[in-house]
Amino acid sequence: MPQRSEGTAQRISLERDERGGVTVHVDGAPQSHVQLDDPTLLAFEYVQHLALAIDVCSPPAPAPLAVTHVGGAGLTLPRWVEATRPGSPQIVLEPDAGLTELVRRELPLPRRHRIRVRAQDGLTGVRALGTDSADVVVNDAYAEGRIPAELGGAAYVHEVARVLTPGGTALWNLADEPGMRYVARMLATIRVALPHVALIATHEVLKGRRFGNSVVVASHRPLPQDTLRREVARAHLPTGLRVGRDLDRLIAGAKPLDDAGLPSPPAPDTRGWRIV
Repeated sequence: MPQRSEGTAQRISLERDERGGVTVHVDGAPQSHVQLDDPTLLAFEYVQHLALAIDVCSPPAPAPLAVTHVGGAGLTLPRWVEATRPGSPQIVLEPDAGLTELVRRELPLPRRHRIRVRAQDGLTGVRALGTDSADVVVNDAYAEGRIPAELGGAAYVHEVARVLTPGGTALWNLADEPGMRYVARMLATIRVALPHVALIATHEVLKGRRFGNSVVVASHRPLPQDTLRREVARAHLPTGLRVGRDLDRLIAGAKPLDDAGLPSPPAPDTRGWRIV
């Protein structure tokens, strides 16, 4: 049976499963899954997609990368980057200091890592970063199960584009309802600042069969579309890629967001984050 340990004011809990993994829950919603004995084992489908995009769009591993993560939770992806690209300098922007304290105490980071967690919200933290300072920016921040409005606004997207190196990659984990209206508006907003974009999600999400997560891949430079297609076809779950005209059809008629942004739709339940 899963075992739980409670965090700050019981808002945060760690659920340990029979496979040795730990799922971090915040306010009842699963935020991360951590496998301490194997950080390369990624349980959530969208985290697999984020990792896939990093590997395809970056110099081959084990070349280190300067990575900024907006949103920390269990620090799953920073652990994966450290395991696959040792010594990578990483900044994690996570405003919930209580969450970070619990995670670092109960799920310690590996020795000699270069992961630095800053107790800052995404907008404040990204604004403080230097221009061209990140090879990868991962946007995976949720509050009460939704992406905060300010992290979807045009001003924030332009800050991410400023921080990104000319050859770098920005990633967004976006949760949306069937119809993907929020995703379409985010894509329209992102490609104003980062013109080369692609979308990765499971087929059932792309076909509008359920609420779920999509990963936006964006860059100043053309993306390696052929390699993305090949690696997406090899994904653990049936997964699709939207680029070019397919992506244009999804975005058609979608109005870019203004600086104030828009929060993502609330999740109907926790089944949008699947452990596989």
